Amino acid sequence: MAPPSRRLQTKPVITCLKTFLISYSLIFWFTGVILLAVGVWGKVSLEAYFSLASNMSTNAPYVLIGTGATIVIFGLFGCFATCRGSPWMLKLYAMFLVVVFLAEFVAGISGFLFRHEIKTVLRDAYKSAVNDYNNTDTRSAAVDAIQRTLHCCGIDEYSDWNKTDYFKENGIPVSCCKEHTGCTVETRKDMDKAKTEMFPTGCVALVTTVMESNLGIIAGISFGIAFFQLIGIFLACCLSRYITNNQYEMV
Repeated sequence: MAPPSRRLQTKPVITCLKTFLISYSLIFWFTGVILLAVGVWGKVSLEAYFSLASNMSTNAPYVLIGTGATIVIFGLFGCFATCRGSPWMLKLYAMFLVVVFLAEFVAGISGFLFRHEIKTVLRDAYKSAVNDYNNTDTRSAAVDAIQRTLHCCGIDEYSDWNKTDYFKENGIPVSCCKEHTGCTVETRKDMDKAKTEMFPTGCVALVTTVMESNLGIIAGISFGIAFFQLIGIFLACCLSRYITNNQYEMV
């Protein structure tokens, strides 16, 4: 049995670690809420861009939503484990933080790597969507949404539509029109008349900018939260060790 003075020295350390870990767990819980919100935002705001590349679809928003929900649950578990002062619960909490750290670190790296390749991927995907445009399927709806939202038309310019099958029968899509009042079928079928009625900027450059900036935000948040886990891992392991040693000293 350890001297009383040594046990008295250990208890303030345990109390201090508990305070820090509870504070950390609450912040960790809040980061889960942020990830959950970012995932929902990515799903809603970037849906049109993701749906363009149906053969290269991504589950990134769903991964963020799932990760955020799991973090919310384990953040509460961390608070409970800390209050209980259970070494095995604290070790389980630390193991979970390690898994989350690795997952978010890999996700962050993947996001940054994809940023550099996104221009080629999006150009090919958008070109394919424009060539296959029929005004009825999901990819066509995505093209219309992008052209209306970003005020752009075609791949590099409005004249790109002249090469499509849709143009021969219907002209340039209505989503390219600046104003719907003067944008008649006759105007949309005549490239010279359409020049003044259509958005002058192509969509690929604008879409690339939007996607790069948004993926950069998501990757940056993932990196930041990933390195934040290291603090929790350190606190949980230290608290578990001190509690175990204190229980041993009392025997």
